[in-house]
Amino acid sequence: MIRLHANFSGTVQGVGFRFTVKRLANRYEVTGFVRNLPNGRVELVAEGDRGVVEDFIEDICNGILSGYIRKVKKEWQPATGEYKEFEIRF
Repeated sequence: MIRLHANFSGTVQGVGFRFTVKRLANRYEVTGFVRNLPNGRVELVAEGDRGVVEDFIEDICNGILSGYIRKVKKEWQPATGEYKEFEIRF
């Protein structure tokens, strides 16, 4: 199990980014959250099997949301198992 902590910049707030990420998360066995940050970025934390998390982030970055993303900062960490589901945080 692995944890991905990612920050997205670009036009990622006010365009349905979090809700689309949540819908995508439902296709994968991942837990964690996505939320807007005060600095205009979107933060994502996803935990699961490494291959699944890699496919999830690839789907976000290269799929329907790709036109909104200017930059992604990714940090891989050991999973903590603290999340029960994937959710949108407000």
